[in-house]
Amino acid sequence: MAKVKYYYDSDTLSYRKIELRKRDKFRKMMVFVVASAMMGGLIVFFMYQFVESPKQKVLKRELENMKLHYELLEKKMAQAEEVLDGIQKRDNNIYRTYFEANPIPEEQRKAGFGGVNRYKSMEGFDNSQMIINARRDLDILSKQLYVQSKSLDEIIDLAKDKEELLASIPAIQPVSKQDLTRMASGFGWRLDPFTKARKRHKGMDFTSPRGTPVYATGNGKVLRADSNSSGYGKHIRIDHGFGYITLYGHLSKYNVKRGQKVKRGDLIGYVGSTGRSQAPHLHYEVRYNKQQVNPINFYYGDLSPQEFQEMLKMASQEGQSLD
Repeated sequence: MAKVKYYYDSDTLSYRKIELRKRDKFRKMMVFVVASAMMGGLIVFFMYQFVESPKQKVLKRELENMKLHYELLEKKMAQAEEVLDGIQKRDNNIYRTYFEANPIPEEQRKAGFGGVNRYKSMEGFDNSQMIINARRDLDILSKQLYVQSKSLDEIIDLAKDKEELLASIPAIQPVSKQDLTRMASGFGWRLDPFTKARKRHKGMDFTSPRGTPVYATGNGKVLRADSNSSGYGKHIRIDHGFGYITLYGHLSKYNVKRGQKVKRGDLIGYVGSTGRSQAPHLHYEVRYNKQQVNPINFYYGDLSPQEFQEMLKMASQEGQSLD
């Protein structure tokens, strides 16, 4: 029940009931309506800012899930780029060199996209930069894959008339690839196991048990199978033609003789520790036009891109050789 208000009338010396005019009643009602609207607006604003609706929660989860997928995508693209980089290096340094084709310039392989903004439609959103970066990396990777694919098509054409060359060039590991950790020392500067001085290691060392089979890495003819070369102990040299010679040192015994023709994968001897050797292992060299070259570039017929990257990592570690 509404309260009745009175005022004191000094003329009549009595209390009189206050009668509100319609205009005053309307003004009070409007004040109440405006105040209620403002209060309601504040409540809605507060809930919108600090209380998530079910739909907002769903959208938030979808956004977090999308960010996670983009992070995984970026990692996968980085891995793909690493593998592709190894293939590109082998393409320039091995395949194209074999067939006397000019290497593809780095700026051509790694070129981006100039001119018009290809990603303008993706701008203006909360996560625009993340999406643009992922799309740009994917586009660049796709372009590099296209360039590499065209290069390999060219190599295939060149190889059609050079089957003999491909069969002769060293292309596999001289020992089994079952355990890559057997690669003990790579090509380059290493510590001499006897003098402890830095010395240029002209091949790769594979630690293996005495008697482990050793295989020819390409077709050719046995030049030597003897122990008449200082330091190598019992060793084999194979002339593959086209300027390539491979050497297999510190053997325990031979399975071929001088003048014998061999094919890639033939058993030619067994691991030992003869000559200047600290422990049973195979010392393997590749010589091109009488110059020692890094054998790691000649396993393209035996290793996957991932295995090649793992061996490349181990071979780059500078430590002590075994001979």
